[in-house]
Amino acid sequence: MDDNKFLSLIKNSICSNWELPALSDYKAEPFYYKDFARKIAEIHLMFDAMGVKKGDKVALCGRNSASWAISFFATVSYGAVIVTILHDFDGHSIQNIVNHSDSKVLFVNDQVWAKVNPADMPNVETIFTMDDDFAVEKASSAKLIETREDMSRIFKEKYPNGFTPKDVVFHDEKADELALINYTSGTTSSPKGVMIPFRSLWSNTKVAIDLFPYINPGDGMVCILPMAHMYGLAFEILFAISMGCHIHFLSKVPSPQVILEMLSKVNPPIVLSVPLIMEKIIQTKVFPELKKQPAKTLLHIPFIRKRIYAKVTKKLLPLFGNKLIEVAVGGAALNKEVGNFLSEIKFPYTVGYGMTECGPLISYASSKVYKPESCGKPVDRMICKVDSSNPEKEIGELIVKGANVMLGYYKNPELTESVLDKDGWLKTGDLVTMDKDEFVFIKGRSKTMVLGPSGQNIYPEEIEDLLNNSQLISEVLVIEEAGKLIALVYPDKDYIEREGIKRPDLEKLLAEDIKFVNKKLPRFSQISNCRIQDQEFEKTPKRSIKRFLYQKH
Repeated sequence: MDDNKFLSLIKNSICSNWELPALSDYKAEPFYYKDFARKIAEIHLMFDAMGVKKGDKVALCGRNSASWAISFFATVSYGAVIVTILHDFDGHSIQNIVNHSDSKVLFVNDQVWAKVNPADMPNVETIFTMDDDFAVEKASSAKLIETREDMSRIFKEKYPNGFTPKDVVFHDEKADELALINYTSGTTSSPKGVMIPFRSLWSNTKVAIDLFPYINPGDGMVCILPMAHMYGLAFEILFAISMGCHIHFLSKVPSPQVILEMLSKVNPPIVLSVPLIMEKIIQTKVFPELKKQPAKTLLHIPFIRKRIYAKVTKKLLPLFGNKLIEVAVGGAALNKEVGNFLSEIKFPYTVGYGMTECGPLISYASSKVYKPESCGKPVDRMICKVDSSNPEKEIGELIVKGANVMLGYYKNPELTESVLDKDGWLKTGDLVTMDKDEFVFIKGRSKTMVLGPSGQNIYPEEIEDLLNNSQLISEVLVIEEAGKLIALVYPDKDYIEREGIKRPDLEKLLAEDIKFVNKKLPRFSQISNCRIQDQEFEKTPKRSIKRFLYQKH
């Protein structure tokens, strides 16, 4: 078996862990690896019946679930191209992506099925609903209907001696063969579909296998992140299956409290998180206690501070289960105060960095060697360089090359050429510095940088990072208007309600917090005004604020 191939890693794990649990929906019985393999084989029989060819596009849109994972692996292991779509998109956007991707088959859950119209997706020949054990909602093949309805008999005839690991047959991939198209947006007339080859899936999975040698077959994994986003897919699904882990799916978008409850039940060795979850846990459960007396005063005494922080770590670790080795944060930058605090209390966390176009990993470092405020160093098979004459001190755009990099954007050669040159170097659009040990420090996005009154570079993310330390603020966005910086604030409604803060008082308190933050900033990057938002900001799949929607104002 060729371990330099992604599907070989997956097949080997399924066959080696045949009798272990693989996938569990919330409060449901698990699929064992043998059940997982059988469902994949059944879908292969249906693909055969409907005439799916290698390279055909198969769209997948639904909530995180065991059926989602089965649909994904059944498609890529058949040699078809999986098109992953975030289920939170509106019906028009989902249909737009399905049509743009030239998908012939569509897997949906009930929620998505209720908001799409098959008539608006004329090229789709077959639609399966995953919540009903892959019921056929639309079919152009009578043989498919017959196969689906008589699957037990057909399967028994094909495997008269029972289905065994020897019967698992997967596609023989080529390194640069297209495996997946991941759509990061669906609202434009020409959606951006990132083409990920098999080499990228293999390389990302192999990086994780090498970075997390303490993961063993049977270990639990909690699926927190959206599977339609590359960060969640690569490490909570592809890596977890390659290691024979037992993946637990949550029923809906989870709150930090629901996540902590699940972690205490599953006890995963590693937890993958976006910064928002870690920040809320620390800012709501830890910081308020440390601001009370006598802890607030005692923290100024070095040797007592050390003891207090040791106790904090002892209490914090069990929140993530009793087997925790590392919390890996990615998807966006971690709040500086939270990150420095976690480093000081010696909590085993680390921050990685990537982008969809790299499937996603670019840089990472284990918690044992991680440098605070960095996002790790280039992973195996990836090269990073900074477009700057002095990368250690002078900010420049990060440019990357390697096995993880995409093939380009689907049906969009102009956009591809604007970011990916003929030698394979990809412009990330992120502004960074890189130290002598190759640790990468993100300073902002080139598209979000604001030019100050005298040509100074202002990075809104750094100001937002300071403002986010306020207990009054749930989310904040700093934008430019008429040469001035404005803070758009979505308040922490739970905290405000608990403290009984009225709107006029909230405005005064926020003004005080902004005044405090401004004292830490140079004059050219100080906040001029604050506006309260009544609704949460719109988010991308990785829970980053869609900044461009608000900068227009």
